[in-house]
Amino acid sequence: MAAPASSSFDLLDERIQRWIWAEGWTSMRDAQERAVPAIITADHDVIIAAATAAGKTEAAFLPILTHMLRTPEDMGLTVYISPLKALINDQFGRLERLCGSLDIPVWPWHGDIGASVKTRFFKKPAGILLITPESLEAILCNRGFAVPTLFAQLRYLVVDELHAFIGSERGKQLQSLMHRIDTAIERKAPRIGLSATLGDMRMAADFLRPGAGAAVQVIESASGGSELKVVIKGFLEMPPVQGETEEPVSTAEKTVAAHLFATLLGSNNLVFPNSRAKVEKFTHHLRKMCEQAQIPNEFWPHHGSLSRDIREETEAALKNKERNTTAICTSTLELGIDIGPVKSIAQIGTPPSVASLRQRLGRSGRREGEPAILRGYAIEAELGTQTDLSQELREGLFELIAMVSLLLEGWFEPPKADGLHLSTFVQQLLSLIAQRGGITAGTAFQQLCTTGPFCSLTKADYLDLLRALGAQELIQQDSSGLLLHGAKGEPIVNHYSFYAAFSAEEEFRVVAGSQTLGSLPLSSAVSVGDFILFAARTWQIEEIDEKAKTIFVKKHRSGKVPAFSSGGGLVHDKVRQRMRQWYEGTEVPRYLDPMAVRLFEEGRKAYARNALDRQLLLNNGSTATLLTWQGDRVNAALVAMLKTKGISAVANDMIIEISASAGEDRQVQRCLLELAQSPVIAPELLLAESFNLQQEKWDWALPESLLKKSFASLRLAIAEAHQWLVTNAEAFAT
Repeated sequence: MAAPASSSFDLLDERIQRWIWAEGWTSMRDAQERAVPAIITADHDVIIAAATAAGKTEAAFLPILTHMLRTPEDMGLTVYISPLKALINDQFGRLERLCGSLDIPVWPWHGDIGASVKTRFFKKPAGILLITPESLEAILCNRGFAVPTLFAQLRYLVVDELHAFIGSERGKQLQSLMHRIDTAIERKAPRIGLSATLGDMRMAADFLRPGAGAAVQVIESASGGSELKVVIKGFLEMPPVQGETEEPVSTAEKTVAAHLFATLLGSNNLVFPNSRAKVEKFTHHLRKMCEQAQIPNEFWPHHGSLSRDIREETEAALKNKERNTTAICTSTLELGIDIGPVKSIAQIGTPPSVASLRQRLGRSGRREGEPAILRGYAIEAELGTQTDLSQELREGLFELIAMVSLLLEGWFEPPKADGLHLSTFVQQLLSLIAQRGGITAGTAFQQLCTTGPFCSLTKADYLDLLRALGAQELIQQDSSGLLLHGAKGEPIVNHYSFYAAFSAEEEFRVVAGSQTLGSLPLSSAVSVGDFILFAARTWQIEEIDEKAKTIFVKKHRSGKVPAFSSGGGLVHDKVRQRMRQWYEGTEVPRYLDPMAVRLFEEGRKAYARNALDRQLLLNNGSTATLLTWQGDRVNAALVAMLKTKGISAVANDMIIEISASAGEDRQVQRCLLELAQSPVIAPELLLAESFNLQQEKWDWALPESLLKKSFASLRLAIAEAHQWLVTNAEAFAT
């Protein structure tokens, strides 16, 4: 077979060229062509940004392996960091096939990997190490003095799904871990980021190499996408009826399930209902339809609470070319796990973000000549005498339309990368103490803040935090000035749960006979004798072992959905602004079905009827309604501002509801005007009367003032909210 015509192909090691021939490649993809010369020199950081299935893994590893093969007697080490264990398992299969003929070992590393594999790696740390941030944290904590030796021959740090880390506690942990490795080996190892294309790739570069993002080479794939077909279908939700389990049954959800069954049967698809509970509901409905039609089941669940075996069963079904499979899933199938091409994506309700919708859609249209297909399902309530403004405006439908229209224009949310993440700072300080066996306060500040990723933390706040951690016995200082773990800190750091920077709900294992089905969060109120719907089947609870945190169940014909947390995203300003454009425009999106058109027109009429083109504040009798057309962070900041004026308010999606009777409208307007004319309120004052601010894993350890600063930096857009007030001050003065 002729070699692909490519100057980059000629740069690769001859053994890798033979592998490419054996794989039947006729050409290298755009991302691969451009990445080879950029990465092979191992002298700078690179980001490869491309759509799902654009060959990013090969774009990174073909030049990386070529570089390592240049000195086979000392090939060195490449560390690949993944957000998911499933991705590590997936990449292990792909890389082992490639590396097997190159005599380059590949080491998968996570909680399910046996100790013997890890022991062999420690004896000779060379090849490709596939690892999660949590496992990398464990190595730094437990083998701190050996870290300089373990990573001495580090050639590259590869971060997969880079976009999934940016703006999160886990992302800040990852930045710190990479910096700590650089510090230990006294040089900067090249970092390679693999990412979906973001709205601002320079932001991704700044994340990959804080303080030096301008030097990161960004390769955005120029490959054109496939044709995209979109339809949004509207459904009316009638008042719910009681089912056989005494739980209300959604008629609209059953109708949506029937449409999915009729449309998706006989092909591979992904359905995203946005929550684990709805994954269970829809999979259950669809499996019953298969039973009633007396055909083999084609519908499988996939979410994070299901056991690994059940998730892998669904993934295997999707990859099996001999069968048709539709997975009903959460974001667990949004990232780059190899499940093969799917025909279409179904989105029930609004996705967490435009970026998330784009990532999901990247799974479809991957076969030559096939379009990507997106089906949106918007469920709206039947209007009645108690209908609220949000329902009249058909908010869910308009938000979905806004996101789809922004997607079609190629816009998606830039990640929020300016949070303080003080919860993760606490964890990283304790971890650094473990790695170094003690560290001075000045050296810790230098490594974590001055040169590290927590550069927004001032020295004054740092010292306040140290005093608070000391008072809680998480740390202590010895006579020489070294920071050490305190009486309460040491057992925490020595527990396996320490390595994760994020908090997880306490969960109970669900066991049927000898099979573990998965886990349920403790917030699900269940009792012996209850019926639950789990893994798309119904079960009756036989026993609850609180000490062992285990629920024992047996099969049953009826069940209710467990109360999982929703985990929705924060809506961006641009989405709300686009919604308003659709309300005020005259065009009807061409991708709406007749029912969606009817609901769309109802929303427009409600907008006009309430004069929302010129009114921001409406009175509804016992409450007032403020519509800002801004995102969730701005609305949350405005609610906090109103509370400083003694006004009770709550942000309910795009609407801010204010407790104000008809005679109090002027008071609300005066308060809004006063806020516009006053300086920006500091987070400590803005959140003075707020509760439930402990949202992240280590927030409980923060002093009150720093807790408020950290919370505000992550969840409030204070400056933007103040600017909105200033811009609209004239409306409040009239």
